[in-house]
Amino acid sequence: MSKLHDRLKEEMKDAMRAKDKARLTTIRLALSAIKQIEVDTRETLDDTAILAIIDKAVKQRRDSIKQYEDAGRQELADIEKAEIEVLQEFLPQPLTDDEINALIEDAVAKTGAESMKDMGKVMGMLKPQLQGRADMGAVSGKIKARLS
Repeated sequence: MSKLHDRLKEEMKDAMRAKDKARLTTIRLALSAIKQIEVDTRETLDDTAILAIIDKAVKQRRDSIKQYEDAGRQELADIEKAEIEVLQEFLPQPLTDDEINALIEDAVAKTGAESMKDMGKVMGMLKPQLQGRADMGAVSGKIKARLS
């Protein structure tokens, strides 16, 4: 079992002891998503795969926040924001813009990318390094700007 999965389980137990329902619910949702994929694929997930699941959950919540705020449902948006805070505890430290730009330049140099048709090569090289540490949509935009 991965270290991150073990940490999630320990944090769930701590949330139960502290009777922190909001935190407990969020951690249970993450564990449920992990278990669902493990059952579907019939394999135990490693930390990288779990990070991808948590990162996807954060992205879904950001999308929900925007929709709730557009609909005038601030109380629901606040719940989603609280869930993001809990989930981000399990993600690695986010990279700064300068670090992301340096990684993009390095990947462009290593792949020999010259135009937009090489974007897939660059993204393929960067994705494992940036998973959970940067918004991949924003990174994609930076790569497009760099290759244009």
